[in-house]
Amino acid sequence: MKTSNRAGNSPEAIELKEGETYAWCACGLSKNQPFCDGAHVSTENVPTVFKAAKSGTNYLCMCKVTKNKPFCDGSHSL
Repeated sequence: MKTSNRAGNSPEAIELKEGETYAWCACGLSKNQPFCDGAHVSTENVPTVFKAAKSGTNYLCMCKVTKNKPFCDGSHSL
C-alpha cells in the first residue's frame, strides 16, 4: 500500500501557467513542495504529472490525501 507523508495541513496557492507541465509531489518528501524533486525514489509513490488548463492561482494539495490530485479537495480538514 502506498503511503504518503503530509507536507502541510492546508493547500498551497500556486500560480500556474496555461499549457505548462508540472510534477506534483505525491510522497510528501520533496524539499520543493508542492512539486517533485525526486525524493520519492525510496518509496512506492510516483509524482502526478499534469498540464495546467489555464493560467492563474491554483490550490495544490499539501496533505497528500486529496481525491482530486494534485488539487486540494478539503481532505486535510477531515
